[in-house]
Amino acid sequence: MSTPFPAFEISPVPVPGPDAVAPEPFHGIYGMPMFVTVPSVDLTVSTDFWVSALGFFDLFSVPGQLTHLRRWTFQDVLLVSGEQQDDTPAMTVSFSCVLGEIEAIAAACEAMSPGCTTGPRLMPWNSIELEVRTPENIRVVMTAARPWDPDSPEAAHLRSIGIEAPEL
Repeated sequence: MSTPFPAFEISPVPVPGPDAVAPEPFHGIYGMPMFVTVPSVDLTVSTDFWVSALGFFDLFSVPGQLTHLRRWTFQDVLLVSGEQQDDTPAMTVSFSCVLGEIEAIAAACEAMSPGCTTGPRLMPWNSIELEVRTPENIRVVMTAARPWDPDSPEAAHLRSIGIEAPEL
């Protein structure tokens, strides 16, 4: 088994805090270590929702076939022309954000698709999470880490299951 170590310097996610600032959208080209492919029956509607409500941008598109969306570094989504899911898909995808973005994302999503959000809610792993159902019926969770308080119930919960906070 390997020993975990702090590697925050390679992550675009800022240190949690009430004044944390989201990084700028990343327009560079890189080998994507991970991405999500989402089938859509209407790429225009899907792209508009992901861009206007969730804060992604259109990195590039092949009209009628696919749209490559990105938010921060390593937050890539490929919208592809495909069939509509009739029931709730088993897939959930989570994207990091900062605390100051949660309310604006919720408001933008609700303005575009009333009733598409649940939360935000406080989670036992020290984050605030907003669940969004996209036009493709994908469950997207926008998650913002909270400042670490070693005396909080969340810290006690994590210690009780053997997880110690990394030193930042």
